[in-house]
Amino acid sequence: MKVGLFALGIGTGARPGTILTTAENAERVGFSTLWVGEHVVLFDRQNSKYPYTAGGEFPLPGGADWLDPFITLTFAAAVTKSIRLATGICLVPEHNPLVLAKEAASLDCVARGRFALGVGIGWSAEEFAALGIPFERRAQRTREYIDVMRRLWSEDATSYHGEFVNFDGAKSYPKPARGSRLPIIFGGESGPALKRVAEYGNGWFGFNLDPNESVAKIKRLRELLDQNKRDASEIEIIVCPYTKKITPDDLKKYADAGVDELVILASPPEDESQVVGWVERLASQWVTPAQLLR
Repeated sequence: MKVGLFALGIGTGARPGTILTTAENAERVGFSTLWVGEHVVLFDRQNSKYPYTAGGEFPLPGGADWLDPFITLTFAAAVTKSIRLATGICLVPEHNPLVLAKEAASLDCVARGRFALGVGIGWSAEEFAALGIPFERRAQRTREYIDVMRRLWSEDATSYHGEFVNFDGAKSYPKPARGSRLPIIFGGESGPALKRVAEYGNGWFGFNLDPNESVAKIKRLRELLDQNKRDASEIEIIVCPYTKKITPDDLKKYADAGVDELVILASPPEDESQVVGWVERLASQWVTPAQLLR
């Protein structure tokens, strides 16, 4: 089982030196993926409920540093050669799909085919309102946008006439290394989220799940894949424990559940001189024992 790292772009992980040092050393010690999340704007208070806390409160203040994930990952791409780079997750319906297709393809090109687009439909109605984008029908908007992007990534010239997107004869170059097969990895643990994976995703990123919760979600996902006549072996399963307290002994439980990559979420130290040791300790705790499961 592979182990990814979710540590960059937020708080201490938004500092340029920390990004570069973390990326270089995460690759060196064997982490498989660098994950970076996205929020365009934050709020000190909002009525929308964050899905991963008991009371629905978002865990960061409105003034927290939060970098754009594409810029962060491009910065990391410049000092790495093999580690995968992924959004975890990109809020697709908050973007113009032609611009997003260009950003994803550009990052994949400069990273020489190492980018995966982790996506989600969003949960903060306040963020959508601030951006002037309807919160309603965001799932349908996401599906259409992904269809548009996959066509732009593979066709010489694309025309599209849908509910949200209309254009004729548009050309978007360069293409991602894998064209329309650039991986689309869906976040979300709800029934509709799992259905999106089964219908048109290349992977699933389950968040805030312990091993037992992962078993149940993966079982349901496999049922949905079977209903859609899709091969479960072609869908990457990624899980982040987030607030769940786990130990290295749980690695085998995740692997037995069918998890391909476990993502460790951690904040880099305040002192940038301590980042190398911090990455090495994380690798010793998680990457090394996970590699022994192979």
